[in-house]
Amino acid sequence: MAANIEIYTWSTCPFCIRAKALLDKKQAEYQEYTIDGDDVEREKMAKRANGRRSLPQIFIKDQHIGGCDDLYELEDQGKLDQLLEV
Repeated sequence: MAANIEIYTWSTCPFCIRAKALLDKKQAEYQEYTIDGDDVEREKMAKRANGRRSLPQIFIKDQHIGGCDDLYELEDQGKLDQLLEV
């Protein structure tokens, strides 16, 4: 069983691709919500992400992690693996 991971993306967003690459490297399963041009879904995402509208927005165990840079910062600090554990 894996941690519940959700990531909001645009299909051609380089930061989204980079964030997914790190999750893939960690062999973490995630639910991706591709919201290209979908203003309604982006608004829902922004409400969950404390008003942040940039992409990607990442949630692990229903906790808002932030974007790509935030995910990589957790990795650099050695904290990401703990979050990915069940």
